[in-house]
Amino acid sequence: MLEELRISSLGVIDSSTLELGPGLTVITGETGAGKTMVVTALGLLLGGRADPGAVRTGAMQARVEGVVSAGSLDDFRDAVEDAGGAVEEDRVVLARNVAAHGRSRAWVGGASVPVATLTEVAEPLVAVHGQSDQHRLLRASAQRASLDRFAGAGLAADAEAYAGLWAELAATERTLVEVVGSARERAREADQLRFGLGEVEAVDPRPGEDAELAAEETRLGFADTLRTAAEQAREALSSEDGAADALATTSAARHALEGVREHDAVAGELADRIAELGHLLVDVAGDVASYASSLETDPGRLAHVSERRAALTALTRKYGETIDEVLAWAEDGAKRLLDLEDTGGHIAELETRRDRLRGELEVLASSLTRRRRDAADRLGAAVSDELTSLAMPHATVTIAISHNEVPTPEKPAGPQLHVDGRWLRAGSHGVDDVEFLLAANTGADARALHKGASGGELSRVMLALEVSLAESGSVPTFVFDEVDAGVGGKAAIEVGRRLAQLARGSQVLVVTHLPQVAAYADRHVVVHKSSDGSVTTSGLVTLDEPGRERELSRMLAGVEDSDSARAHARELLDAAAPERACLPEGQGRG
Repeated sequence: MLEELRISSLGVIDSSTLELGPGLTVITGETGAGKTMVVTALGLLLGGRADPGAVRTGAMQARVEGVVSAGSLDDFRDAVEDAGGAVEEDRVVLARNVAAHGRSRAWVGGASVPVATLTEVAEPLVAVHGQSDQHRLLRASAQRASLDRFAGAGLAADAEAYAGLWAELAATERTLVEVVGSARERAREADQLRFGLGEVEAVDPRPGEDAELAAEETRLGFADTLRTAAEQAREALSSEDGAADALATTSAARHALEGVREHDAVAGELADRIAELGHLLVDVAGDVASYASSLETDPGRLAHVSERRAALTALTRKYGETIDEVLAWAEDGAKRLLDLEDTGGHIAELETRRDRLRGELEVLASSLTRRRRDAADRLGAAVSDELTSLAMPHATVTIAISHNEVPTPEKPAGPQLHVDGRWLRAGSHGVDDVEFLLAANTGADARALHKGASGGELSRVMLALEVSLAESGSVPTFVFDEVDAGVGGKAAIEVGRRLAQLARGSQVLVVTHLPQVAAYADRHVVVHKSSDGSVTTSGLVTLDEPGRERELSRMLAGVEDSDSARAHARELLDAAAPERACLPEGQGRG
């Protein structure tokens, strides 16, 4: 339950705090005073779209805070804690900032959260209904949604399962159309893959073979040059003709230093290092000699290597920059070819899956129809009973469940299902068309709401529907924004009485312009508007009993000091008192 609503710099409201409680709270005020800003503030707390234009002129940002009594709302507590917020003394503060220039921010229990998280946490707490909902109620989708909501958990489970299968069926049938329609292209692709894989298989390359052969071809092509260079190097290191070479020079250097070793240890260390160099030169000279002897001119091997390289190059021109990339392409191509060659099996698999999904959907669609018909009878009776309490004693609401039959298809496909022996047009919600019908008077034909209901009647139908849905739901707080538009006289009194009855089990907040409705409030808040000549400001004031009498007289006659209006206001309050006294014991009033 909402205990308090704090509004700052929102529209015409500079700064106001609205203390709330159980029962029925009404908000009244002159036109333009800012009554709807209260509903706007609640919408922001529920994660509604933030409009920077709603920020009060001259302010940097608007802020809305709501104090929620967690009480026995275990799911709400869990949601707050999951969002990182805290529940303190059974209370949670929800907050929303709307910047005049920039993005909005949200908080849950002191933790900064995305607006989407605020919506998830707060939306189950409050159901907001306004005049726009009357137009929404005229849409078939909204009527079906209302019926499904009334039907309860069983239908909700079937509807969720159906929607999932319907999405899977749509994806399966799209894939099936693509596979069947692209059979020729798939066959062409398979032929191309077979040819390419055949080329790779014929050459049978090894990983890294292209780099190895490139190095070998260069060595074979320059064998004579390499041999000459190696022999020259060997001669320079160790001459066979007795010419001066590196070994002789090194040996002479070592002997020179050995002769003076006893005179200086450093000279001995240098002689030892030269000796190591001599050993290394001997080893290198032997390796160079071996290298020179290994270099032989082999025209046959060179021709073979060149031919092999040409075959590998032909592959790398088509299938990859290197032989390793060619081999990777061949591996992927082999997998793709298996898939392409199994087109018939793939089609059969998709058709089997399609038929299975259609069978499951047909069973669920039939179940949805049965559940909706049962719920339609119960909801129609409940709304009709509520209309009796709203000064429409002869009105009857019925909810028609109809179907759109289609010709028997050659092959099942698209938005149609075979349900209970008939082919019906189907959608993501089943095969049912839901329509609310109203017979406003005894003997009148039941007609669709947009054809058979006036504005005032539509307001009462919507209120009756919401009351019926409320009694089957678990929303703790209801907000009605001038849903009594188009209603007057005795009907307005009955609307007030029914709202008071709804408030026995739920917290109800109503923005109204009707004194007949306001008289039934347990708590009456008026929006006062003042102006300093340039800036208009509104504030929220909770009225005492004399204040309520003055406000009701203003609503009745446009003035507060009319004796006849005061008397009428007092009469309304006295008539409503028994209903207001029906709150459960222990619930006070403002």
